[in-house]
Amino acid sequence: MEKIIIPEQDIINAICLFQARNKNVMPEDVQAELAYDDEEGFSAESFINGQIEAISEAGLIAAVRLWISEFLNRDPFASGIELVLDDEEGIIAVVN
Repeated sequence: MEKIIIPEQDIINAICLFQARNKNVMPEDVQAELAYDDEEGFSAESFINGQIEAISEAGLIAAVRLWISEFLNRDPFASGIELVLDDEEGIIAVVN
């Protein structure tokens, strides 16, 4: 299986889709912001109807797995997913 790079915008889209499914809203009603902290690692915040929800790294991986299933039509559990902070690309996901 070849390595796939999922860019930052697609990770944000994955979070919006994941949160929309969990909160029963449309993906376009969700805003998301990615973050990286040297001590805490990767995280995100989603904004839905004035509510802010923190998303852990595990939640980010779950969102990316949903995106892999929906948009790449691949088994999301057959691949390893690593979040990477890239100097040029921002936060990306490497799927092996």
